[in-house]
Amino acid sequence: MSNGVSAPLPHREGQGVGLRFLKQTSFTSVEDYNKHLEFIIPEHFNFAYDVMDQWALEKPEGLALLWTNDKGAEIRATFAQLKEQSDQAASYLQTLGIGKGDPVMLILKRRYEWWVVMLALCKIGAVVIPATHMLTKKDIIYRNTRASVKAIICVDDDYVVSQIQAARADSPTVSQYIAVREQQADGTVAGRPVPDGFHDYQAEWMQAPPFQRPDFVNDNDDTMLMYFTSGTSGEPKMVAHDYLYAMGHLTTGVFWHNLHEGSLHLTVADTGWGKAVWGKFYGQWFAGATVFVFDHEKFNADTLLRQMERYRVTSFCAPPTIYRFMIREDLSKYDLSSLEYCCTAGEALNPAVFEKFYEKTGIKMMEGFGQTETTMTLGTFPWMEPKPGSMGIPNAQYEIDLLRADGTPCEDGEKGEIVVRVGSKKPVGLFKGYYRDEEKTREAWHDGIYHTGDMAWRDEDGYYWFEGRIDDVIKSSGYRIGPFEVESALMTHPAVVECAITGVPDDVRGMVVKATVVLGKEWKDKAGEELVKELQQHVKHVTAPYKYPRIVEFVDELPKTISGKIRRVEIRQKDAEGK
Repeated sequence: MSNGVSAPLPHREGQGVGLRFLKQTSFTSVEDYNKHLEFIIPEHFNFAYDVMDQWALEKPEGLALLWTNDKGAEIRATFAQLKEQSDQAASYLQTLGIGKGDPVMLILKRRYEWWVVMLALCKIGAVVIPATHMLTKKDIIYRNTRASVKAIICVDDDYVVSQIQAARADSPTVSQYIAVREQQADGTVAGRPVPDGFHDYQAEWMQAPPFQRPDFVNDNDDTMLMYFTSGTSGEPKMVAHDYLYAMGHLTTGVFWHNLHEGSLHLTVADTGWGKAVWGKFYGQWFAGATVFVFDHEKFNADTLLRQMERYRVTSFCAPPTIYRFMIREDLSKYDLSSLEYCCTAGEALNPAVFEKFYEKTGIKMMEGFGQTETTMTLGTFPWMEPKPGSMGIPNAQYEIDLLRADGTPCEDGEKGEIVVRVGSKKPVGLFKGYYRDEEKTREAWHDGIYHTGDMAWRDEDGYYWFEGRIDDVIKSSGYRIGPFEVESALMTHPAVVECAITGVPDDVRGMVVKATVVLGKEWKDKAGEELVKELQQHVKHVTAPYKYPRIVEFVDELPKTISGKIRRVEIRQKDAEGK
């Protein structure tokens, strides 16, 4: 099977810290990469010690993190400084009784301290649970009780603190509350006292004694990190990852993001999302790159582009939604000449967005696919020619297949479920299971196969094309219609900023296609029957006519999970309730 690739893989110079965990770092072909990608796995791997502290020894003055915020503050941290600060933070957390196996929830937005504390918790063997600042009291209670959270480290933010305070009475396992104040432009932190019952991180952490590395040695299969899934339907599940999950992202940073020691990489993601460790932590530091962070409260495409211009960002990754807003700006106003490489993940990429961004920048977006439960399982790698809208080919660390509903393999061109064949040895990067939920784990992972629940098809060159979640596929008049193919067609119309395709029950057809559409501001006053017909005709011309939306609804915004994914289930529920 061809991957449509003839160019050799890029050669990786030297033996940087990250590359030492690969048996082979330079490949002559895609076939060579697929056959010989193999990790060198220490018996007791710990990312903080084995990667970051090692960089601090070998490249102490190397710039590891360039952090700035919308208040004008800036911090440039070398690998040596991150080692020193994470050691101090680890010692401080130990003085609060936090140690091996203790679940600690982080609600830190994009504060600089998130990177320091993530490393510190890894060093003392605690289980880190990153969480978004948008959680409500109910969300926090659910997470605290399900995971038996011992400590919460959070931003000193009125909303966040109020929700945590409201949850305290129903969170008996939480014994420590630690607040992190905001960095000001002059390098100081906000002057107000921390809330009652909270430790003041900035005032206390430097008072801790010198760090003594714990006597314990973590096993590779110990739980290192847990994410609550964003919950497009039902309550969030706890995804448990072991210490090798970090190593699973080596290919994310080195090969998919195409990073090296001179790269300045920006991934747009809140630290409560799984995408943060994909793009702002593990893989980038395996490559020895500098992680760039812009800490801001509200996304604005112009502001983000100005930051990229000012700091000379070389590598960029963001969900397609961010690119959709960027291409609506006049990109000729910005000096983006430093930008060398762009990736996208988090949701499917509409080809129209790819083409417009390429037209304006000359850069081809490289799409990737994975889940909270995995690292990158499919990707468009630097040695490949991207096909707009395709997720790329399987990452060699996973054995990927497409299966029919009866469990038999799909042919090329046939739609099926993306699965990971696990066999006798769990791939590096695949989750351990859903914590405290054996039933859900068995539903998703049985008979040596992990079922992603995502549908796709594969072309003759081995590229995979996303169709949608199994639950989102629409069956109408005998046809199976994937939401993404209709959304991609709609997105080529200039009026459409965002859209979601769902099925509505119909007595004759079983289901009919509905489009819920967010219009560009210059089109909002044109919302009406005439525009509905125009959009329907547009879809008929762009894709198969039977896929056109028979129902079109204009809305100001789409319902989304706290990680930004569209909740089509909520649209279906509202339609069922007649709202």
